[in-house]
Amino acid sequence: MLIGRYFKNLNPKFKNHYFSGLTFNSKLCKKNSIFFAVRGTNQNGNKFINEAVKRGARTIVSDKKFQGFKKEVLYLRYQNVRKLLAETAYRVFSKKPKNLTAVTGTNGKSSIANFYFQILKLNKKKVASIGTLGIQTNTKNIAGSNTTLDPVQLGLKLKKLKEKNIDNVILEASSHGLKQNRLDGLDFKTGIFTNLSHDHLDYHKNFSDYLNSKLYLFNKLLKKKSKVITDISIPEFKKIKKISKKRKLNLKTILNNKSTISLISHRYLGEKQLIKIKYKNLIYSFSLKLIGKIQIKNILMAMLAAESNSLKFKKIVNKINEIKSVNGRLEKIGKIKNNSIVILDYAHTPDALNTCLENLKEQFADRRIAIVFGCGGDRDKFKRPNMGKIANQYCNKIYLSDDNPRTEDPKKIRSQIKRKISKSKVLEIPKREKAIDRAIKNLNSGEILIVAGKGHENIQDYGKSKRFFSDRDIILKSIKQKNKKLSKSIKLNILNEESNLNNFLISSKIKKASINSKEIKKNDIFLQLKEKKKMEIFLSVKLLKKELLLQL
Repeated sequence: MLIGRYFKNLNPKFKNHYFSGLTFNSKLCKKNSIFFAVRGTNQNGNKFINEAVKRGARTIVSDKKFQGFKKEVLYLRYQNVRKLLAETAYRVFSKKPKNLTAVTGTNGKSSIANFYFQILKLNKKKVASIGTLGIQTNTKNIAGSNTTLDPVQLGLKLKKLKEKNIDNVILEASSHGLKQNRLDGLDFKTGIFTNLSHDHLDYHKNFSDYLNSKLYLFNKLLKKKSKVITDISIPEFKKIKKISKKRKLNLKTILNNKSTISLISHRYLGEKQLIKIKYKNLIYSFSLKLIGKIQIKNILMAMLAAESNSLKFKKIVNKINEIKSVNGRLEKIGKIKNNSIVILDYAHTPDALNTCLENLKEQFADRRIAIVFGCGGDRDKFKRPNMGKIANQYCNKIYLSDDNPRTEDPKKIRSQIKRKISKSKVLEIPKREKAIDRAIKNLNSGEILIVAGKGHENIQDYGKSKRFFSDRDIILKSIKQKNKKLSKSIKLNILNEESNLNNFLISSKIKKASINSKEIKKNDIFLQLKEKKKMEIFLSVKLLKKELLLQL
């Protein structure tokens, strides 16, 4: 390949210089490679130029002053090496899917990307999603590393997807990826903005820089007439509207009566949600088999994005009731005989945790909530006490444990979280598997446990050591052990809990329970209770479905 075909504004005398590949990792350099000397957060690529040349690089792109040949190696100077790397990579890997969608924001990116993917797949469309959950296609799921891949990896993946005739792709665009120009050079047809809240301020330093990194998608990467999808109620809407008007983008919104899609009604039916919306003056009704009201927002954004794939809106609506929960996002795990629920969620920011717990409290108003969580090390330290405060506000029991401590002292992280948690609520168990197991063992009938912070992740990072660790696996193992000790009868389980006796009447067949001795018949149970205890049982019973209430 000749460099003149891929670099713009290049000195004519360099245009016929040959290259065979490109990289920003000196260790991956081969004969005739272009090495992009990127200045990273922790490393300066200029320090590795000599190594790159020794490994065969014949072109060096850096921000150093020198430009020209040295010993047959061409040195090119560019101010923004990262941007040039991305633009060059996407020119080299020129075959790309036609319909690219990018979703950015603090929370909800993975859910929207996955719902978009599911909608298209259910409607027999070839589709792929790329992000935190890896790369998903109709036939294969591949685990990923970063939310937004580097341009060389991403360019190669998009080329392979195109070769499989996949033209519909949705990408998660992280603030890091946008600020580092990883997506410059791609042609996006749709951009989605979810929300903005406290996160990644260890990298961005201030909230303004964090917001501007997100808005880069709309300011720079979307072309005229591209579609913008967002929530009309968020504080950032005014800025997005202004950008859309200035750049002549097609703005679509959700939720209120002035939106493209307005929410007419919503109600809960146990773990389901019944929804009625208005779109283009038509009313549509559907049910969601998903926990959490926040899922409505994610679903509606995914529906608007999916419509750009020549899908009729009615066909999209008809498939919504088949949508499944996203891996580690308000996902119910397993089934416990006493009707308690364990939910796995990736919430690792104050806003995400607050939304998660607020949603659970709204949907399951009379149930007690427990939580297992911690905070990651080497990340934003200021959010830790706030997350403790939020857990304290909504939860009756808090199992404080390790997340990914990385190189920080785990005990110090936990102590920062504990500052705003009531001592009576918190139980500190450093080993996460023990914390999860204890929390599940302690779940009484109808109670809810949320295991938050790591979601889909299967690695726990202690800095010098990383080990395989899956919240999901631990949850399922603990549920299996718990179910062995539970009866199939909800009534017996409640009696065991309230009596504080193990295996109490576990093999008995109870027809009725009563505190009135005159009503007792064969196979009934008589409860002799003090008034206080009677009230405790009554309150516990209220948590169960009406048809399962113990008759007192």
